[in-house]
Amino acid sequence: MKSKSFDILLYVYLAITIFSYYEGYKYFRLAAPGKTDFMAYAVCWSFCCALNLLLFIRRAGYLRFLHMTMRKVDKLSGRKFEQYLAAQFRHLGYRVKETGGSHDYGADLLLKKRREIIVVQAKRYEKNVSLSAVQEAAGAVACYGADRAMVVTNSRFTKSARTLARQNDVELWGREEIIEKFGIAK
Repeated sequence: MKSKSFDILLYVYLAITIFSYYEGYKYFRLAAPGKTDFMAYAVCWSFCCALNLLLFIRRAGYLRFLHMTMRKVDKLSGRKFEQYLAAQFRHLGYRVKETGGSHDYGADLLLKKRREIIVVQAKRYEKNVSLSAVQEAAGAVACYGADRAMVVTNSRFTKSARTLARQNDVELWGREEIIEKFGIAK
């Protein structure tokens, strides 16, 4: 597993942002009326600055998800929990596609790794997850042409959900599994 403590890419984005801002400002100050060369440079550097600032903010948000404690995960909304899982699975080396919306056919995330496609049903619950989540995930396998299915929750599963998952070959990750696999603090 990759280290979560230091991210060089975040600081590269920040350095390029600062440098781009400086260069853009320098050319803007040099631009005199009628000298479009310097103004074009200023616009290019300003665009570069804006783009890297956006990448920096995106990366910082991604890293925020990687450093969450279980207590903070429990407070996320359903949508934010899906984004949290996407960040964690990316960190584990999966390519992740968020299906989004209410018409996702039982899959909130599609994971790809070494030609294997996995559908993930994400459930951020306070109570135990019932068998309906397992049914949705099992149905999503055929819909998305996946190889297997997973249901991931911050909670636990009912006995009937575990039984149905075993019968349909659906992998269940409860609270203990995500703490272990994602390496999160309780």
